[in-house]
Amino acid sequence: MSNPAKIWLRFAAVAAMLLGVALFLEAHRQPEPAGTRRPLEEFPMVLGDWTGKAFQLDSAVLKVLGAGEFMVRLYRQPLPIPPVDLFIAYFPSQRAGDTMHSPQNCLPGAGWSPLARGYRQLSYPDGRRVVVNRYLIGKGLDRDLVLYWYQSHGRVVASEYWAKIYLVADSIRTGRSDGSLVRVTTPVGRSEDIQSAETRVVGFAEGILPTLNNYIPED
Repeated sequence: MSNPAKIWLRFAAVAAMLLGVALFLEAHRQPEPAGTRRPLEEFPMVLGDWTGKAFQLDSAVLKVLGAGEFMVRLYRQPLPIPPVDLFIAYFPSQRAGDTMHSPQNCLPGAGWSPLARGYRQLSYPDGRRVVVNRYLIGKGLDRDLVLYWYQSHGRVVASEYWAKIYLVADSIRTGRSDGSLVRVTTPVGRSEDIQSAETRVVGFAEGILPTLNNYIPED
């Protein structure tokens, strides 16, 4: 390739980068539009055989989380089936630094230690599959199995870093910086095998996937 061609390609790359930055900054200056969604407090209390109970986060936790909308529910089936905890954090704007916190950073601070980390596929009713984080944690004799993911604009992402990349891209494309974290947790019974707990938490998570789109904007 000739030197003039190389120079032109470098110029085009720099120009494209500057254009992207300019559009990003312009998006920051404009009022941020809101996506179409229902409030989290309207999320169903009854999901199939599961019945939920709402809990409130204390002021100290809310201060750490920042400006957003949060939902904490404990869903139960008839005993002796262990419950499932559902936590959803929705941030209508992440421009001011209020952003999603990875459970891998938060849970150790609460005394939980990581025992195993990996990924798990979840399926929508139409057969579409997404990949989420799978996290086994322990504290003393207790073990919890956690699934979590980042969701925005109809997109389910396991990677925190890709969630940040999409945040910038969406801000440039739509002028919006909203996003959410979804976490589903179930205790592993003392005499229960991991596969049984995984079947439970995966079944619950797959059951709420279509419903989430009403509360986390797809557009």
